[in-house]
Amino acid sequence: MALVTVRYFAAAAEAAGVEEERLEFADTATLGALRDELVSRYGASMERVLRSGSFLVDGTVRREAGHPLADRVDILPPFAGG
Repeated sequence: MALVTVRYFAAAAEAAGVEEERLEFADTATLGALRDELVSRYGASMERVLRSGSFLVDGTVRREAGHPLADRVDILPPFAGG
C-alpha cells in the first residue's frame, strides 16, 4: 500500500473541504483510481472540478487515467484568464 498526499487548490479545496489529505492506495494505483475515490468521497462538486481541471504529478500536468500515482498529487481546478 502507498500513502499519497493529495493537495487541493481553489475550487478543488472547496469541494473537498480541506486543502490537503493523505489517502492510501494500492502500489499499482493510477490517477483513474484517485479520481474515482475523490468523486466517491466528495460527489458532484468534485466531479465538476475533475472534469475540467488537472492533476499535477511530479511537477507535470497529467490527465491520463492510467498514469501511476506518485507520493504527491495536486488537484488543480481550471484557471480563468490568459
